[in-house]
Amino acid sequence: MIDKEKAKINPRVQWGKFIAVTLCYLLFLFWVGSWWGLIVVPFIYDVYISKKIKWQWWKDAEGPTRFIMGWVDALVFALVAVYFINLFFFQNFVIPSSSLEKTMLTGDYLLVSKLSYGPRIPQTPLSMPLVQHTLPVLNCQSYINYPHWDYRRVKGFGRPELNDIVVFNYPSGDTVAANAQDQDFYRLVYQIGDQLLTQQGAMSQPFSATINGGQTYETQQAAFRRIYAAGRAFMEMNQGETGRILSRPVDRRENYVKRCVGLPGQMLQIRQGRIYLDGKENPLPEEVQFCYEVQFKMLPAEDERKDLGITNEDLSQPVPEKQLAYYMPLTKRVVDYFRQHKELVASIRPFEPKVDWLYPQNMVKRWTPSNYGPLWIPKKGASLKLTLYNLPIYERPIRVYEGNDLQVKNGKIYINGKQTDTYRFKMDYYWMMGDNRHNSADSRYWGFVPEDHIVGKPIFIWWSHNPDHPGFSGIRWSRLFNFVDNIK
Repeated sequence: MIDKEKAKINPRVQWGKFIAVTLCYLLFLFWVGSWWGLIVVPFIYDVYISKKIKWQWWKDAEGPTRFIMGWVDALVFALVAVYFINLFFFQNFVIPSSSLEKTMLTGDYLLVSKLSYGPRIPQTPLSMPLVQHTLPVLNCQSYINYPHWDYRRVKGFGRPELNDIVVFNYPSGDTVAANAQDQDFYRLVYQIGDQLLTQQGAMSQPFSATINGGQTYETQQAAFRRIYAAGRAFMEMNQGETGRILSRPVDRRENYVKRCVGLPGQMLQIRQGRIYLDGKENPLPEEVQFCYEVQFKMLPAEDERKDLGITNEDLSQPVPEKQLAYYMPLTKRVVDYFRQHKELVASIRPFEPKVDWLYPQNMVKRWTPSNYGPLWIPKKGASLKLTLYNLPIYERPIRVYEGNDLQVKNGKIYINGKQTDTYRFKMDYYWMMGDNRHNSADSRYWGFVPEDHIVGKPIFIWWSHNPDHPGFSGIRWSRLFNFVDNIK
């Protein structure tokens, strides 16, 4: 014990520790490309060499002070360590919904690597560790808006590749309604506005149905702006129902996880539920799901449903006025099983749910979730010829994500006050979709995912628990420590 105490104050040992720690710290600063951190070096010197500051003064105290400060010291160290690791290396993420089933299941806990695509330098660095945007219990903002830094990403091992499962910040999460944070704000505004204008006009069809391709661009956009303004005004006047309207920086927006099905520079189109990139079909994931209308003669037993991967959520949408009939997301394996077991199923047929306000919301189109596009995915450094027809598709990337002033006057496009018919993109963009194709809020609803929204890549499942089976019986042992890349 005496020798250990002597080693602690041995100058050669202390200098060795100081040099090792300082070198590691300088390598980290070199990696992140910021030398502001050099202001910390004198404090490292003091900890190991000069010892002018009594960092652990409380160890000389008596009674409860020493006890309490010991716990405070440990807690602060743990929070700082976790914040640092979450920021630059790894982060936990839990699958909250069925949008990626049956590849990723609700209740899967993922270790997300930020090194895979390179960690981002935080844009809002002053925030509470382990909290994305709202403090629990207090229900207040968990970060300070200032200082706010521009987007910059540290070099990682690679970039998102086709069919990667990716964690990213929710693109439409720049604005949210406090009481409806699980909904796309812009889509919600258009839906509310459309309903209000339809009711005010006492029309038999939605107001949006009066907007057609035969109208001029200005006429169309005026109608869309009217719908949006009506919906926005309603939400601002009824905050008791929808909650306050909040704005969030990129790195404080909700985290989402989807599959990357379109890369920068590719032409994407969805035909009959299949994705085509530059005219070539992108193979479907093995566990992809599509919606079917299933008429049961009798429901499968609980063990049978468990073997087939049918959850309580899958049986949550009954077909109106039909007994034992449901709209269900099913894999090809389950569809084949049902068709072979006619003692269980009377009929099974594909079904595409009706949806409204697909991206872009302010464009006349005949797109559906299963027949969408074509559209070009923006690529950094690439130029696009702008027309009044394609402008709604790229308006949000140009105006919101890349911070330009975009206006249309007398049928001409102005960007930052200059008339133009081309735009050169500053960032790469990606197209993200869930494997549960008819039950996934994805790029078909909120558009492109900019590179500055990319968080990281899930590496493996460290825990998995079926929400339908509480307790020990719900643990999915077979999924523990499975690498995500091996789950197709």
